Amino acid sequence: MKSKWLIEAGIAFCAAQAFGSVYYVAPNGNDKNAGTKDKPFASLNKANAVVNAGDTVWIRGGTYLHTDTNYVKNDNMFAGIHLTKSGSSDNKRIHYLAYPGEKPVIDFSKMPIANGSNNIRYTSGILIQAQYLHLKGLEVKNVPMKGESNVGVYVSRSKHIFLELIDSHHNGGSGFFVNEKGSGSGGGHLFLNCDSHDNYDPNGRQGDGQNADGFGVHYQTGGDTTKFIGCRAWWNSDDGWDFISQEFPVVIENSWAMGHGYSNYGTGKPKDGNGNGFKAGSSKTGIRHTIRNCVAWKNKAAGFYANHSSGGNDWINNTAYMNGNGFNMWASTWDANGNRTDGVVLKGSKAHVMKNNIAFPNKTSYIGGNYAAGEYNTWNLNITPKESDFLSVSDPSMTVTGRELGPLGGALGPRKADGSLPDVDFLKLAPKSQMIDKGVKAGLPYTGKAPDLGAYEYGATSNSSVVKSSSSAATVQSSSSSTEAVSSSSISESSSSVASSSSSEVRTESSSSITTSITMKLSRETMVLGNASIFDLQGRYLGNLQAEQLRDGDIAKAIRAKFGKPGVYLVKQEKKMIRILTK
Repeated sequence: MKSKWLIEAGIAFCAAQAFGSVYYVAPNGNDKNAGTKDKPFASLNKANAVVNAGDTVWIRGGTYLHTDTNYVKNDNMFAGIHLTKSGSSDNKRIHYLAYPGEKPVIDFSKMPIANGSNNIRYTSGILIQAQYLHLKGLEVKNVPMKGESNVGVYVSRSKHIFLELIDSHHNGGSGFFVNEKGSGSGGGHLFLNCDSHDNYDPNGRQGDGQNADGFGVHYQTGGDTTKFIGCRAWWNSDDGWDFISQEFPVVIENSWAMGHGYSNYGTGKPKDGNGNGFKAGSSKTGIRHTIRNCVAWKNKAAGFYANHSSGGNDWINNTAYMNGNGFNMWASTWDANGNRTDGVVLKGSKAHVMKNNIAFPNKTSYIGGNYAAGEYNTWNLNITPKESDFLSVSDPSMTVTGRELGPLGGALGPRKADGSLPDVDFLKLAPKSQMIDKGVKAGLPYTGKAPDLGAYEYGATSNSSVVKSSSSAATVQSSSSSTEAVSSSSISESSSSVASSSSSEVRTESSSSITTSITMKLSRETMVLGNASIFDLQGRYLGNLQAEQLRDGDIAKAIRAKFGKPGVYLVKQEKKMIRILTK
């Protein structure tokens, strides 16, 4: 089994730490400064120029108004912020982190754009061309357009970029765009708890609203798999997710898509916007994507759309509610000359796999007969969903238009303190729902006699396939003004076996002036005895714990005994998992 990141939270550390240099950026900074907390830089471009693998850049809260751009020759585009310096591994990244408790807002509304001159068409707010970066807690907005669809955050020619809690909105094009064309060893990016919304490219070269997706991943032919966990997309003029011409697998789990194909807070209907929630295609070579435990509602077209997929995808435990169409498995093939045949029947290993999905109403396309290997979905089981099957079908996003949805709460409102999705009743199963225990085993944890249908397992404390961003920040009390307290979110390489349950509290006392109170979210899947690798908050390797050190099951005690100071650490273990119940 792949390794699991089981525990992560805040760790107290001084600015002058041993693992790498620390820099600061602030709206009132100056790029001629030293980059210290008292004398910060003014821009991320300056920080990029000085950082090395293992370094950390703290980004102070406030608005950064970008008024210039840089030309990037290898992608023939302009970029407001261009990140090129790389970390050296997943355990030695370069970190660009929002300062704890503060919100950096990067506003590109005054940024000059290419405007098609000299065959240079595109401009990005943030362009990443690097390896092993971690960006967290930034708000990116207002990248303009003039005839071309530009992008909030563009990832190109990169490897293992970790984007966490990034909010990209009101851009004249996609919120996020990944282009790994020509980088056979690239990819492997993780989007954790990111939002992309209200992006619209009016009257662009390719049509009104045609290219403003929430998240796009395209053109990759080799390398590593990109994953989306706990992300949301809403009111983007084109699609929520789009994988057109992506010839390498992508995984989406525990993510939500609402209101695509619309603009201006749901009041506009761009004539060329497609309007699908999750568009997982088209691949000419038969690449399979995985979409599981996702929810799509009120999208103009399909909630879940295969978009000419030639190899089928795996659609597991998803919920579609009040979309133009719930699930559309439209398939195509291409011959050696690139000629396309539409509406084909995919067979054998090429067929779509559809298990435990809910369509409410049961409106689907190209699923019946041999089009998809569907089993134990509402339409296969002749189940007609009703409102009474759900705890709630009410959410501000179902009724409110013409207003920004975030401040209204509900599914698209503020996230939890740990960065995970809001805990709302919307579309969760009611106690006597006819969809409970009606599913089939699909490799995900479940309660009861059999898996439930849809994205939410009844009786589970959290979504059964979710990496719950369970960092529950440490509380740090210190007499030292140089100590920073940070919280982050847990990551899983194979999250399908981790389900959060109750929590227990561990307190560690220090003889120094720092006292850290750590709340560790225990899971229903926990470690058997075996070696564990320990990392700090920033993913830097600290050492191992041997089996004998873990024998009493108190991981915090073992860490404290080895490292001699309080804190919260990443614990990674590669042994088999066993199931326990915690009280």
